[in-house]
Formats: sequence, C-alpha cells, structure tokens
Amino acid sequence: MRRPLLLTMLPALLGLATLAPAQIGLPQPGPVLDPVIGAVDRTLQRVRETDLSAPLRSVAELARDRLDRLRAIARANPERIELDDTGAPARRGVILLLDADPAALDIARAQGFTIMASDGLDALGIMPTSLAVPDGMSLARALGKLRAALPGKTISADTLSFPSAAPARPGTPRPADGAAINSAVGLIDGGVSAMVAVTDRRGFAAGAPSPSDHGTAIAGILRDVGVRRIYAADVYGDDPAGGGALAIAKALNWLVTEKVPVISVSLVGPPNPLLARAIAATQGKGAIILAAVGNDGPAAPPAYPASYPSVLAITGVDGRNRALIEAGRALHIDYAAPGADLLARNAKGDLRGVRGTSFAVPLAAARVAAALDKGQQGPTLRRALDAEASDLGRKGADKQFGRGLLCGACVQR
Repeated sequence: MRRPLLLTMLPALLGLATLAPAQIGLPQPGPVLDPVIGAVDRTLQRVRETDLSAPLRSVAELARDRLDRLRAIARANPERIELDDTGAPARRGVILLLDADPAALDIARAQGFTIMASDGLDALGIMPTSLAVPDGMSLARALGKLRAALPGKTISADTLSFPSAAPARPGTPRPADGAAINSAVGLIDGGVSAMVAVTDRRGFAAGAPSPSDHGTAIAGILRDVGVRRIYAADVYGDDPAGGGALAIAKALNWLVTEKVPVISVSLVGPPNPLLARAIAATQGKGAIILAAVGNDGPAAPPAYPASYPSVLAITGVDGRNRALIEAGRALHIDYAAPGADLLARNAKGDLRGVRGTSFAVPLAAARVAAALDKGQQGPTLRRALDAEASDLGRKGADKQFGRGLLCGACVQR
C-alpha cells in the first residue's frame, strides 16, 4: 500500500500546482512551462523507479524547491518573464503604477522609466499605468528605485497566476438536479474551445481568446452541472507571460460591465495590489468571486486571489469526501467541492480525468448561481449555502473543509 500512497502524495510534496495540467492531458495555457514540465516529469520518473519506502527524505527535499521552480519558470522564457523582488514570476520589464498623476509620471520619466500604457478599467474605477523598466535594469532593482522615487504610491510587478490542477483519477460529473441554472457565471482562465457553448468569450492577453484544455475543462464542468450562461475570459492566449495581474483585472472589468454576478477563478498566484483593488471593486459592484486554494499543499504560502477578503476560497475533496492531500491553503477556507475522480473535456472534446482545486471551483460557483436563481442575496445567500453544505471533518466550520461540502451530489460516483 505504501507505493500508491506515496505516488498520490508526490504532487503535494513537489508543489506542482503550476505544472501538473500537462501531466493529465490539460496543458498549461501558454508555452512557457513546457521545459519546466519536462524536467519535473523526468524527476517523477526517477522517483517512481526507486524504492519509495526508503527515500522519503529526498522527496521531502524536493518539497523545498519552490523558489527554484519559480526561477526555472522565468528561465524557460527569459525574454518574457523574470522574477520580481519577492521571487514571484512576472512580466519582464513591466511595472504597474496605480493612481498615477502627471507629477508622478514626470518623476518616473526622469528616473528613466517609459510610459507604456494607461488602462482605464472604467467599470472598476481603476487606472493602472504600465511602465517600462530602463534598459539593462532588473525588475527587482527597478521596483526599489521607483518606490524610492515615489513614496506613498502603489507600485508592483505584473505578477503571474497559474491554473490550479494536479494528477487525476476519473469519475463522471453530471447535472446536480437536472435543472438549468440561469444566473450567469464568468470564468477567468485559459480560453474555452468551441466544444463548450458559452454566451461570450473575450481575450486579455496576446493571441487571446485561444482554446486551452484547462479553460475548456472548467467551462465544461459548469455546463455539466446546469449553468447555461457562461462568460469566458481568457487571460493567457498564446502569451508565455499570460495570467498577469493586469490581464485578470481587465477580465474582471469586462465581467462587471456584462453584469455577471458569479465569477469562478481557478488560478493561483501571489498577492498583488492591483489585483487586490480589482477584486474589491468587483465585489463592490455586487459580484461574488470564488477562487481555488491551489495544490501546493498545506505548507504553501497563502493562495491569491482566494485569500482576499470576502472571496469564497474553495478547496477540493476526492470521491470519498477526503480532503485532497495536495490542496493548498488560503487565509480562510469557505467551502469544499469535488475536485477529484472527475472527467472533463479538453479543447478537442475528449474526456480526460482531472484532479485539483481548480475543478472544485466551478462546482461551487454553480451552487452559488443556483442560489441566486432562487432570489438568495447577501447574508441570505450565505445561509442558503451553509444549509446546503454537508459538514465534513470536525463538527462545524473548520480549516480543512470550511463550512462544508457544496455540490456533493453533482458528481455521479
């Protein structure tokens, strides 16, 4: 029994939340991670070929390589990605400045920065300005220089987020009760192929919208459980540096413009001030945001946007209602939903086994949309979700399953 258990644990021990989609037939949107995925596959193969009863120490050492993997992501496409001053992957040579006024822009120019664009996110009331870093200067150094020149201003890199998926065993999702869910759900992910019908799709990265397996799987799960109005925002396209905070903010702005009341985000990244403000502004317009806690294991740093206040942080369980061993963490956990023993369609329409907190999010989002269909709002909505949720683990809300399991009946076992 030890060998299967340890193989199941490997994704969590290795911290593969940003890498695993390609290993289950759901490639990472954008080509940037291909070299990294190949290296991880070779490492996993070497581990599988060893006696797993002995090398637990070396596997545990692999769990500590998170920073090395982040550096590897940047090295995989150095023309488009570099690490910021916190070690997070970000768009190379780009700094985001919020609330820029003419005086601040003059100071930035005097420091050698070039104004690239100002993106009016009108529905959110935010105006981020993208600045190009001076030639030959690292992103980390440029951030420090600009912050020193503009004290009090909100300045950050355009940090990247990645889909939250991991290796899988199959099951069959089905509509929860056969009834159509009419409240719209927006998804922010990779692009959705024509294999899944959506109400509208938009792109917020180079080459977007462009079909991806991960985005198609998320949209397909929404359709499987009854959601009929889906707005798909592609923040990856074919850009190696897709999934940036600015792209996600633009996607939120579009969904607010379309008055989409429920937003499913199966992406995980570091905290980012632009994203935090965009999330808060979106919530201020009445939208409910659900986000995955990721698959880097319980010792990983808190996942964002799941950790932002009032975002519904969703974790995953397997077909026996056990917490996914690789499930990450957020500063709060609201609900669990099925995240393993599932089938979902890839961009070609083929059914593939999927696993990860990515796939729990659309199931939970569908239940929020169904509650909205019944006129539940605000505190009443939360009470309705709590009444529907099945208590798991310790009695009452806990740090592993949150307030209980949503959509447990959505999956045919």
